[in-house]
Amino acid sequence: MEAIILAGGFGTRLRPFTYTRAKSLLPILNKPMVSYLITMLPKKVDKVILAVNYRRDQIEDYFENNDFGKEIIVNDEPKPLGTGGAVKFAEKHITGSFFVLNSDIICSLNLDDMIEFHEKKNAISTISLWPVENVSEFGVVDMKRDGNVVGFVEKPKSEDAPSDLINAGAYFLELKVLDYIVTGRLVSMEKEIFPRIIADTGKFFGFEFKGYWIDVGRIQSYIAVHKLLMKNQNLDYVQGNNCENNGKLTNSCIGDNVFIGNNSDVESSVVFDSAQIGKSVALNNCVIGENCKIGNHSNLKNTVVGDNEPIIEKTVLDNIIVWDQPVPKGYPKKQIGNVIGE
Repeated sequence: MEAIILAGGFGTRLRPFTYTRAKSLLPILNKPMVSYLITMLPKKVDKVILAVNYRRDQIEDYFENNDFGKEIIVNDEPKPLGTGGAVKFAEKHITGSFFVLNSDIICSLNLDDMIEFHEKKNAISTISLWPVENVSEFGVVDMKRDGNVVGFVEKPKSEDAPSDLINAGAYFLELKVLDYIVTGRLVSMEKEIFPRIIADTGKFFGFEFKGYWIDVGRIQSYIAVHKLLMKNQNLDYVQGNNCENNGKLTNSCIGDNVFIGNNSDVESSVVFDSAQIGKSVALNNCVIGENCKIGNHSNLKNTVVGDNEPIIEKTVLDNIIVWDQPVPKGYPKKQIGNVIGE
């Protein structure tokens, strides 16, 4: 059985870290995000197709050096193709029923249970579903009691919403779904393909699950997923290898070869490999990139510091992105707004 992992996006909302690495390789508790997707796959999935475009070489290097016990195919898209186009581009590798997973979703979904549900319903397509409080921010499903999805309603008012369930980014599909997708252009599974399958077959189902679900698409959710996974593992903090920590860590994760000076306080933050945090530094709700140097007596809150950036002593920053290096050629231009609340 095959699984397609959609990992081709630029991850613009997670810049500047995606200036220097593929979004799917962003570390979560010091392991690349994509590794969580692969380890949650059922044993019967023996082939994983990674739909990639941006930073393909980094992804290839990672899988050349890390064995997950499955065949890994890095499927280089000639251009961004959207969710549907990426699935169609992987068609030559698909032999039967298959999964499609968004690479930036970290959740408690049991994919074996999803297969069982799909087969019991004799479904053509089954999508994972997650309940949300504010339906007006999402497209929600219109679904019968047996799980048969009859439509989607985009950002309804709460009083008009047919449910509180949204598409949670994991699909289990039959081979015939590929016949609905045209070749070589940008195609949205969600907007173009799913409505046609619903109309044509009536065998489109939704599988609701419990536990946790985070779309790691923004700095805020990137910090939140660390805190959630640490809480689930009853950990106050996570520390990588070869670190020297002379300060205090609370609800935070630091990578390998990190130095933290005396009397420094790191709270609800993520610090990448080989960063140096000076003495009497306060970090709150921050992400600090690789090889960064944070000067003594600095106070950073709600701040993102890109790889290799120096912060001089006694700097005070609140709600700032620090990136003074060139933006990679071809990276989409987008105005930088509120990095935490975006």
